[in-house]
Amino acid sequence: MQNPDDESLARRSAGGDIEAFEILVTRYQRVLFKVALRMLGDHADANDATQAALVKAYQHLGSFDPKFRFFSWMYRILLNECLNTRRGRRQHEQEEVAFELAGTETPLDALEKVERRQRVQKALLALTDDYRQVVVLRHFAELSYDEIAATLGVPATVVKSRLYTARQRLAEMLLLETT
Repeated sequence: MQNPDDESLARRSAGGDIEAFEILVTRYQRVLFKVALRMLGDHADANDATQAALVKAYQHLGSFDPKFRFFSWMYRILLNECLNTRRGRRQHEQEEVAFELAGTETPLDALEKVERRQRVQKALLALTDDYRQVVVLRHFAELSYDEIAATLGVPATVVKSRLYTARQRLAEMLLLETT
């Protein structure tokens, strides 16, 4: 996940090189948004949290410690933004169904796909933060166990244990919902 020049780009950005920070944004914005979306379950909230995290990262580049990975540092900032968003937003469910008709997909297929995504997202949001984080980082950010461990600051064995438990709980929730 971290390219060898993340450290130098962060250092240059801290020194006022906006182009260097733009490279970091381009490199990580998409994966950060995916993580925020899975943590929050709402596109607008995920976009806001991602943007806020990027602004805070830019403002605090001087506090980046190069002995840690840049993505891990950014992830922590994003996670705090997601937690703040979840604490601050109103507890109302607003579901918007978008039909994506493509190729040979029928409207019924599209509806089933949307419903399946919504069930998975609902189950994912029902997990505790510790379990949700490992699922999101593994399956949506596509990090390795070692990368997740470094990002979360826990041993890889803890990551594997949490991921196993999270998958079991997701499966139970999804099976209960279909019966």
